[in-house]
Amino acid sequence: MNHVKTFRIFIAFAFIIATYSCAHNPYAATNKSYRKQSKDFAVTLKQYPLEDSFNNAPYFVGTTNFNLRKPNFVIIHHTAQNSCDETLKTFTLSRTQVSAHYVICKDGTIHHMLNDYMRAWHAGIGKWGNDVDINSSSIGIELDNNGFETFSDAQLHSLLVLLESLKKKYNIPTANFIGHADIAPARKNDPNIFFPWKELADKGFGYWYNDTTNVIIPQPFNHLQALRIIGYDIKDTTAAIVAFKRHWIQDTARILNVSDEKILYSIQKKFE
Repeated sequence: MNHVKTFRIFIAFAFIIATYSCAHNPYAATNKSYRKQSKDFAVTLKQYPLEDSFNNAPYFVGTTNFNLRKPNFVIIHHTAQNSCDETLKTFTLSRTQVSAHYVICKDGTIHHMLNDYMRAWHAGIGKWGNDVDINSSSIGIELDNNGFETFSDAQLHSLLVLLESLKKKYNIPTANFIGHADIAPARKNDPNIFFPWKELADKGFGYWYNDTTNVIIPQPFNHLQALRIIGYDIKDTTAAIVAFKRHWIQDTARILNVSDEKILYSIQKKFE
């Protein structure tokens, strides 16, 4: 009898804690909006093809072979704001029209803000290879960083754990872990120059290069073609060069020297 009473007290206490936690969640209102929008999408997905579709058959035939569209890229950002709380607020205000699937705070806390199968508004106008709608094919990860500081060990540890999970879950190719500046070189510079791309590449998230001392560059060498092969939009050639150097050389000079070209050639070969 005492055990039953104890169990009931425990359940009541757990309910009180859960109620208290929900009531004191500063994002309770926006979470309600998230749930409503998710339900609205679910209702749409359950419908037969819409009335304005080109289905002119006498009856509907639904295929049995389908699933949700899955992400194929991971785009890494820095928030360019001064705190995680500031970014969470930004992503819960409708007027900002920006969002991401994940936000990782300096202390390593991961906020999963949007279902991975849904389309976040994090990439904006960008291009990688022939993909001109990166939002529709990617997961966006924002790192709490004002753009001028290094990334904390706790933050990077959480990022690596998250990337391992995403790569395994969605079979994301090694080459498709890139930065916002890579897909929008004329507009963006994130993640900043301190981001440890080599550390990620060593874990299988993106490509890196080996010692280039003995690399012989074929002549003539078209560095713009090499940038295009990697995936860069070369409409603004200077921006593409800077974005490449930010990612693979941690430098933002606007020209390529011989050493840079050796690295570019080495990376290009991995993308061919």
